[in-house]
Amino acid sequence: MLLVAGLVCGQALELTPEQTRAFEIAVMEKIADLALIPPRLNTSPLPQYDYDQLDYGMTIGITRTPKGRLWAAWVAGEDGPKAFFVLASSDDDGVTWSKPRLVIDGQSKNLPMYRSVLVGNLWTDPNGKLWLFFNQSMMQFDGRSGVWAAVCENPDDPEPRWSGSRRIWHGFTLNKPTVLSSGEWLLPVSLNPKGLGPFEGAFRELDPVRGANWFVSRDQGATWSRHGHVLFPNATWDEHMAVERKDGSLWMLARTTKGLMQSTSTDRGKTWTTPAETAIVHPVARFHLRRLASGRLLLVKHGETIGTHEGRSKLTAWLSDDDGATWAGGLMLDERTGISYPDGFQAPDGSIYISYDRNRAVDGEILFAKFTEEDVLARALVAPRSRLKNLISRPLKKRP
Repeated sequence: MLLVAGLVCGQALELTPEQTRAFEIAVMEKIADLALIPPRLNTSPLPQYDYDQLDYGMTIGITRTPKGRLWAAWVAGEDGPKAFFVLASSDDDGVTWSKPRLVIDGQSKNLPMYRSVLVGNLWTDPNGKLWLFFNQSMMQFDGRSGVWAAVCENPDDPEPRWSGSRRIWHGFTLNKPTVLSSGEWLLPVSLNPKGLGPFEGAFRELDPVRGANWFVSRDQGATWSRHGHVLFPNATWDEHMAVERKDGSLWMLARTTKGLMQSTSTDRGKTWTTPAETAIVHPVARFHLRRLASGRLLLVKHGETIGTHEGRSKLTAWLSDDDGATWAGGLMLDERTGISYPDGFQAPDGSIYISYDRNRAVDGEILFAKFTEEDVLARALVAPRSRLKNLISRPLKKRP
């Protein structure tokens, strides 16, 4: 048994292995509280976070604000405890991009371990405000983490002004909200099955709500409340997305170790059916699913067909006219290996933008494709302004 000194009035206590682990978890949970400190939004990140100081790139998301500015976000540092967020913008439809203009870095020399800002997304809401969702956690995942949001009400101005960070709940948000026909906003929030490393076993009181959660806002994002929940088998970060079908039901897809799984809801996300497999064959990686203005569904996945994939390569775009029962097209966005994590939006003129990353730890490139529904159905670029493999950012720091 372990002898622990100074626990009760300076006296030593003898603990069993179970008591020792319980004591360790209690200490780690207190350390995890350091992730509850509101993160700082650094709007003057240069020169410390210029491209020549960055050596890693994992895409987060891309969006367009009302006057046509493009915003992109990605992770620098690593896909792990040292991760931090970087944002840049473009005022010429992605031909050129700014230097980093916003950084969220949770690291501090005063902390006992790393504090990461690892996943999130960018979203322009129906009112034209720019939302930045991001998580903050001790190490990669402390068993609780937390979804934070910051909002910019003038994202097209020369000097955008951001609100302070607001913590919505535990877990991670990796994809954009879905706006329902009722006007409600649904936010996907994933709470992983357990903490990693020394945080394994922490926050057991959250076990009943771990999995793919949905949060709803009925007041334009002023408040959010937990709305529904699904626990997918073999889950891996969930990364779930949902679309509203023509009959009013919701169709959700989620990432698992066995590919994409699905669930449906007929009460606007309060309750969900038992998860089931899909005909969409996909690696253990993020995908992208959205409703387009035409009424079609857009799916971006890996693989030359709906029923195949070759790992994180061959990123393709597909369209469905029947709410996902069948898929047409198959436009190849990038045939190379080491590409992943598509995210995107549709512009008012119908153009579709999809961002993704390539070889995160080696090239660290953040790229985007611009195309149309006609391109997808033709399986080739037929629209004059469509273009593929456009560079958003590339880290320039020399690697060992």
